[in-house]
Formats: sequence, structure tokens, C-alpha cells
Amino acid sequence: MRTEEKEVRLGSYEMFHRGEPLTETVWEKLMLGLTTRKYGEAVREFTEAYGLEKSAVSEHFIEASRGKLQEMMERRLDKIQFCVLMIDATPFAGQQLVAVLGITVDGKKMILGIRQGATENATVVGELLGDLLNRGLDFTVPRLYVLDGGKALTAAVKKYAGESAPIQRCQVHKRRNVLDHLTDEQKPAVAKRLNATYGLEDHEAAKQALQALHRELMDLNPSAARSLGEGMEETLTVHRLHVPLQLRKTLASTNVIESAFSIVEQVCKNVKRWHGGDQRERWVGSGLLVAQKQFRRIIGYRQIPALIRALEVQKPSKSGVVKQRKAS
Repeated sequence: MRTEEKEVRLGSYEMFHRGEPLTETVWEKLMLGLTTRKYGEAVREFTEAYGLEKSAVSEHFIEASRGKLQEMMERRLDKIQFCVLMIDATPFAGQQLVAVLGITVDGKKMILGIRQGATENATVVGELLGDLLNRGLDFTVPRLYVLDGGKALTAAVKKYAGESAPIQRCQVHKRRNVLDHLTDEQKPAVAKRLNATYGLEDHEAAKQALQALHRELMDLNPSAARSLGEGMEETLTVHRLHVPLQLRKTLASTNVIESAFSIVEQVCKNVKRWHGGDQRERWVGSGLLVAQKQFRRIIGYRQIPALIRALEVQKPSKSGVVKQRKAS
């Protein structure tokens, strides 16, 4: 801007060129833009509005996303009470991304951390849980661990929380794994049986129904039977703990994390080229933080006290033997 005599400085333009406000604005704008329009269009809109080069917008986004990832990964956990940890992994741009989501005693959901690896292995998951320990998470506190079913996740949880840690294997993953072994003609009947079994309220009845299905599958398709048998009892942990039905539907699977991952896919779908370094972690972390802004309390959160009582009842004694008293 110029007057007849000199140039005039615009405060609003200078504000957008300052580091922190612009960095935050770029992150929010691109996150919003990538869920509704193409990446290029969002960048062009920004460059036209504020007179910035595309490279400058990218630099501000890198700075913002890196800062937000660091903030999430360094958040102290000492003062937060979690009754449930959910751990799930998803393939993303040629890598495995493992995420941990915590559910607090009042039903709120929080992304606690992510790790990137070539595969979903115990080392990657162990490093993630070790990081939570260093940030103040107390693994001696009784809580439920809801996992996607991978052996690496189970091994890592038991390493940090103990062999008797209550693990709920995701029923959705189990159903999917079993059905993958069957023909299209066989799938509907088996899926119906599994849905009915997991819908039973009584633990012993559900266990017997799974065992009966396992025997039938041994004649129909041994591979499907072995898939069902692997960790079968852990798919019924919420039944064994007598978790109330409404809350049980939430905690019987890792759907809460999978819903967050769907937001990540939406946010990242227009990124055309993936590079090395921390690009994947930054984008996935940003997507998960966008999802976290939309989180509500879990369905059935008012029944969490019943879960906590059940976990306290089965807490290991000093000798390491799990108490078997039935929850009141």
C-alpha cells in the first residue's frame, strides 16, 4: 500500500508473516481443506489470500505438524486416570502405524501416541508402551487392554502390564480373520453364528458357543477353525468381566481407533507423494488430532464404574495369582 508520499505497512499482512500465528493458521487451514477439497486448492487459496509462496506454506505446515506431534508424544500422563487402553495398527503408505488411544475413567478418549514401523512387531509396540511409561503412565493400575489381535501387541502389553493383564481381543478383527478363510457361500452362516455368540450376555454360554463353532469349522475348514481358536478366550474378556452390555459393545473391539484412522485417511487422501523422514508420522498424527477434536465420550461411559470394580476384583495379588472372586 502506498500513499501519495510513501509506502504504508499493513499490520494484518505482517501478522500473517509472523511465525507462530501463521504456522498454526496454516495447519488448521490445511487440515480443514484436506477434508473438503484437494490439497492444491487449499494451498492456492492460502497463497492468494496472504501472498505466500507454496513452498512457504509447506514449510509452515511442516513446522506446525511437527510441533503438534511432539506435543502429543510428550504430554505427561501422571495425572490422568485411564481405565482402558486401545492399541491398533494400520497399513499406511507402505508402513505400519501403531496408535494408542486411552479412555479415561469419565469416558473421554485421548490419542496417546503413535509409532511407525515396517511391520507390526513387538519392538515397535514395546517402544510405544515404554514411551507411555516414561511419560508417567502407571502400568500397575488395573485397566482393560483392547487390542486388534496381533501377537506382537499382546506380547508387548504383557511385558509392561504383566502376564495377567486383562486383554480384550477385538471381536471385529477376529470375525474378519475367520471369514477370510471361507468361501463366499460359507461366510454368511458363520458370520451370523459369530455375531449371535458375541451378542450373548453370559460368559460361559458364549464360550461354549464358540467352542461348538470351532468344532464344526474343523470339519468345514481347519484354517478357519485355527484362526478362531487362536486367542479365542481373549475375545470374551468383556463377558468374563461382566461388563454391562452397552459399555461392552464399545470395548469389545478397536472400532474407536478405526474410526479415528478413517479420519486420517480422509485427511491424507490427496497427498500424492510420500517421502522418508517423519512425513508419515506428522500427517498421521495431524489426522488423529483432527479426529480427537471430534471425539465424544464413549457410549456407555456411565457404566465405567462397574468395569473398574471388575478390574479391581481380578487384580493380581502380591504372589502374582489373579484373584477369582466374582464382581458384585
